[in-house]
Amino acid sequence: MNSAATAARAAGLPENTDLVEWYYEQGYSDGLPVAAPTPEKMAAMLAALGGEPEKVECRVPPRWGGLTRQVLAVNMVMAGCKPAYAPVVRAALLALCEPAFNLNGVQATTHMACPLLVVNGPAAREIGMNGGCNAFGSGNRANATIGRAIRLVLLNVGGGWPGELDKSTLGHPGKYTYAVCENEELGLLAPYHVEKGFKAEDSTVFVMAAEPPHSVTNHVANDPQGILDSICSAMSTFAHNNAVSSGHCAVVLGPEHATTIAKHGWKRHDVRNYLWMNAGNTFGQVAFNHRYGKVYNRSLPVWYKRELDSRIPVVPSAEHIHLFVIGGEAGRFSAFIPGWGHMSSPVLREIHGNAGPAGPRCVDGTCYL
Repeated sequence: MNSAATAARAAGLPENTDLVEWYYEQGYSDGLPVAAPTPEKMAAMLAALGGEPEKVECRVPPRWGGLTRQVLAVNMVMAGCKPAYAPVVRAALLALCEPAFNLNGVQATTHMACPLLVVNGPAAREIGMNGGCNAFGSGNRANATIGRAIRLVLLNVGGGWPGELDKSTLGHPGKYTYAVCENEELGLLAPYHVEKGFKAEDSTVFVMAAEPPHSVTNHVANDPQGILDSICSAMSTFAHNNAVSSGHCAVVLGPEHATTIAKHGWKRHDVRNYLWMNAGNTFGQVAFNHRYGKVYNRSLPVWYKRELDSRIPVVPSAEHIHLFVIGGEAGRFSAFIPGWGHMSSPVLREIHGNAGPAGPRCVDGTCYL
């Protein structure tokens, strides 16, 4: 008996059932074919999750379904994950379900934002995640299936189905999968999780409600200021949510740009502070110079001036800019990734750790576990 027939039989279906079509009919898919959760694959995945199939890891909004290890294993197998990916997927979902992230809002918003996952530390290398060429694209099983497993859980457990609880006007391709790791092996800047106080040998997941990457091209500058001015240009529009709703954003330095910046002795805090000081708009720009009536904009921090010529930074502080080195060895490209706004805070969590007795630490809106 082949694996499909075994899976059909385990589900109480006739052995000749076309499982791919059956899963479509049941509404379990993200729109792509899913793998059959055979008994053998389920046993391996459950073992990787620590057994106890009925243990509830978290509740997933907006439907607030209970994510048991059994259900998590099913969705991971359907996504095509290997058992070795289990700790990363579980940690990411625990991070997403932290109150600070506001997954309920992210799942139901009309905005296009969806969860971005960035993995740091040895775990990313051990499971073969891609932080190099085409990191945000296709071709890597770990990236693709980890992100897809998260999406299947958000659909099947959280109920975030388009047109029902998911009210996104447009969405974006990251709603299939949006998982990468930082390119730490280059050693150009301290890894993101080390900057935040973890040890290099720790492994972490970072999640942020995010738009797609916005490309930044600069093939001219041979100094940090020139490169970062191009990134500031990408950040300084009033079309993305950060401009009108503040919050958090991410900046991805491609390796060629990061190399130029690092060889001039600039550190992570130098980059973030330069971007914060030099990116932004005026209140007049974000308020359309009151052409449609006098605007106050309660979404922006109360301490921002509302005078037409007042500077409106992209985010409230340099700490709200999350900086990563990701990408292939060739090409002078970087990226700006806008966030959803002040309605959601990123969460950084250790993969194999638990929150201490005092619970998560929140600094400048970012939640650390």
